Amino acid sequence: MDHLDAMRSIVGVSNVLTGADAQAYETDWRERYRGRTLAVLRPGSTDEVAAIVRHCAQAAIPVVPQGGNTGLCGGATPDDSGRAVVLSLQRMNRVRGIDTDNDTMEVEAGCVLQAVQQAARDAGRLFPLSLAAEGSCTIGGNLATNAGGTQVLRYGNMRDLTLGLEVVTAQGEVWRGLRGLRKDNTGYDLRDLFIGSEGTLGVITAATLKLYPLPVARCTALLALDSIEAATAMLGRARAGFGAALTGFELMAGNCLQMVTRRFPQQRLPFDGASAELPWFALLELSDSESEAHARERFESVLGEAIEAGCVADAVIAGSLAQSQALWHLRESIPLAEKEIGKSIKHDVSIPISRMAEFVEGTDAALDEAFPGIVHVIFGHLGDGNLHYNVARGADWSEDRLLSRQQDVYALVHDRVHAVGGSISAEHGIGQLKRDALPRYKDPVEMALMHRIKATLDPRGIMNPGKLLG
Repeated sequence: MDHLDAMRSIVGVSNVLTGADAQAYETDWRERYRGRTLAVLRPGSTDEVAAIVRHCAQAAIPVVPQGGNTGLCGGATPDDSGRAVVLSLQRMNRVRGIDTDNDTMEVEAGCVLQAVQQAARDAGRLFPLSLAAEGSCTIGGNLATNAGGTQVLRYGNMRDLTLGLEVVTAQGEVWRGLRGLRKDNTGYDLRDLFIGSEGTLGVITAATLKLYPLPVARCTALLALDSIEAATAMLGRARAGFGAALTGFELMAGNCLQMVTRRFPQQRLPFDGASAELPWFALLELSDSESEAHARERFESVLGEAIEAGCVADAVIAGSLAQSQALWHLRESIPLAEKEIGKSIKHDVSIPISRMAEFVEGTDAALDEAFPGIVHVIFGHLGDGNLHYNVARGADWSEDRLLSRQQDVYALVHDRVHAVGGSISAEHGIGQLKRDALPRYKDPVEMALMHRIKATLDPRGIMNPGKLLG
């Protein structure tokens, strides 16, 4: 029996894809990485995943786990050797159970994030992870990259939202660690080791996630600002005024929102005159557990004081759920509009909030000097210091010319990130994109420890080779 026949005996003939049927799985979402696969395997259970990995371990066949294939760093794309199998977990999409007394839900790795959010709402609870790709990204991918999104400052990343895991190891064993405990001090934290490991240590097949009470009321406002310093000052005011009720604080450069309204004319910026031309905007959200009136009163009080102090130039407060959704839609459409104008050089960086203005102003100037005519596309989660600092081509730049300077741009930006005490990856992971840059910025002892962990848990090196550590 050859390898493909063995795989068909495990998952069924219709769930082993080859040739043209496999092509969609061989290219990443940004279309920057293209590989070839021996086959795409679509298991329907944890036992099938374990059987596949056991066979691959014995035959030294590389395994590339893949969820919704929405990653931005090439972390779920095979290399061009054609030796690896892509392990698509999209069929494993069941919500196994919800425990409202314990405020937990158990879901399989192939569940689409939006479906998990809805299942939680149907049970009268909130699963707070929210990001632009939530209609297609999966929980497994979110766990593999320790995804963050727009509400990290209140609820944390996926590590903070996860209590237990089910994992198939690189030997094909199953670790059934789906405990719904908030306290479990019985040894090494294997859960946190696998979260963020990008499929290089094993395959996450299910998770026990934290749930929260649904907010009674939400208030959303779009703020027009003169500078990043003003945005940072407003964040401080919002934290002081709202406390834990502050669930969103997104920063967007003015040209990002103009790009959205040009590409998607049905969307509009709710400002007129000079306010619409300001260089920075912030999207602010308060989630209140008391009442709509209480939320509105707190919201208007803090914003009013900020406007009187000159911290905010102008503000639009959503008067309905539809208006709130329209404001968030502006923010969430930035990556889609950016993709429509062509490939860009993306940076997902984390910066101390106190040094955000220094980083942006200094890095903008350095890039303009080194690459005259490029366009800055800057937006992100100011509340947790995560900035998507992207570089797009200007009128004098072709796409090929910009991408030919990609490594030079990365080096300049990442060096400046490192200089202010930041990280070159906040929530997108390392994948292939930043693999070779990682040793430049990581402590050597930290890198050595990571390599030792990889060698111990995956001694044959079959799990997602070429990603994260190489």
